[in-house]
Amino acid sequence: MAERKKILVIEDDKDIADLVKLVLETENFEVDSELNPEAAYEKAKSSRPDAIMLDLLMPRMDGWTIFKIIRQDHSFDNVPIAILTAKSQQVDQMVGLHIMNADAYITKPFGKQELIDKTYELIGKRKQPSDTGG
Repeated sequence: MAERKKILVIEDDKDIADLVKLVLETENFEVDSELNPEAAYEKAKSSRPDAIMLDLLMPRMDGWTIFKIIRQDHSFDNVPIAILTAKSQQVDQMVGLHIMNADAYITKPFGKQELIDKTYELIGKRKQPSDTGG
């Protein structure tokens, strides 16, 4: 059996974090969440996820700040990050995907299948370390 992929959800709304966890666990993902944006980077370092889903609008520290902190740490170079947000304007998506270079952009409210599809897409973008073993 393949190893379960680990997803870290950084989301201050517990109901949404729990919903993401519930949906993705039906697809055999291992899901961990962090509700406190100020603790998000440390949680990412300790949990070593295969992918991260990150809310933008959070108290005390916004998602873009967390995104930049994680992206500056080269140990996360192979970890794709999806933006999980209520900001659904086309300009917001353009900024997220093309300026900030997020790997995916998921708008709330999202459907179950959309979340599942985007998660598989996100995992597919995980860069593997160089390996000559084939």
